[in-house]
Amino acid sequence: MAPPSYSFIDILLSTILALIMFGVGLSLTAGNFRQLFIDPRALLIGLASQIIVLPVIAFLISLFANMSPAFKVGLIILASCPGGTTSGVITYFFRGNVALSITFTAFNSVITLFTIPLIVNLSLIYFLGQSTTIHLSYIETIIQIFTVTIIPAGIGVLARTYKPGFASRAQRPIKVLLVIALAVIFIIYFFAGKESGGTGITGREIANILPYALLLNALCMAWGFVLGLITRLGIRNSYTIGIEASVHNTTLTFLVAGTLLHNQDMVKPSLIYAMFSFWTAVIYSYIIKKITGTPVFGEFR
Repeated sequence: MAPPSYSFIDILLSTILALIMFGVGLSLTAGNFRQLFIDPRALLIGLASQIIVLPVIAFLISLFANMSPAFKVGLIILASCPGGTTSGVITYFFRGNVALSITFTAFNSVITLFTIPLIVNLSLIYFLGQSTTIHLSYIETIIQIFTVTIIPAGIGVLARTYKPGFASRAQRPIKVLLVIALAVIFIIYFFAGKESGGTGITGREIANILPYALLLNALCMAWGFVLGLITRLGIRNSYTIGIEASVHNTTLTFLVAGTLLHNQDMVKPSLIYAMFSFWTAVIYSYIIKKITGTPVFGEFR
């Protein structure tokens, strides 16, 4: 399998996300992660939900969706992929459990490398009457997780531990500057043409896929939050699981659908999902904060 190609915008976006994860790390200490492993319920519940429930939600939507079989498979591929760096960034901005988000992303990204091939094959057989062999690049994916998420956040944690004064002073300006940069990159990424790394998707395809992609997003988000409440994980952890369940790693879906399956129609649900999932997560965050009577960028009560 040839390695996937990355556009200038892909590289720039990854660099900015890595810098933001450094800023995220400045807000954490080793104790935040230690507590997570002392009581791993939130992590285990979230992982089980991601692996089993989210693909089932996508499958049920696809059963009744007025879309082509390729689009339906693409929607299931999307739901099968874990949260990415962006979910950690959103969790950080709205004061969710950042240590849970980062750890969840790291564990989930490795686990789904084994579950995605199975789920994709089942959906291919059901909707297209065919199967295929998918070999995901474990080494490359793990390297990507560490370089964009774990290492930058780890450097931030070390800075917070050994240079607390610098960490305290740097958090606010880094947060403001990188949010602006992230917004600019997202705008370029989603409105640029294919030749420069953008989507290049048509209006008709957006109109066909968007309602089902929005439904998937809303159901995953609601499921994650309600699951946390049912299992008594608290508002902060429930909010975080809702973010992780609804903000997927669309880069991985592009690899599976486009590079491994060579089917650009299967890529399109993820392209459309990526256009709005960041903003719906922001709206979700705002609503949860208002319902709980918490300042939008303040700590959960």
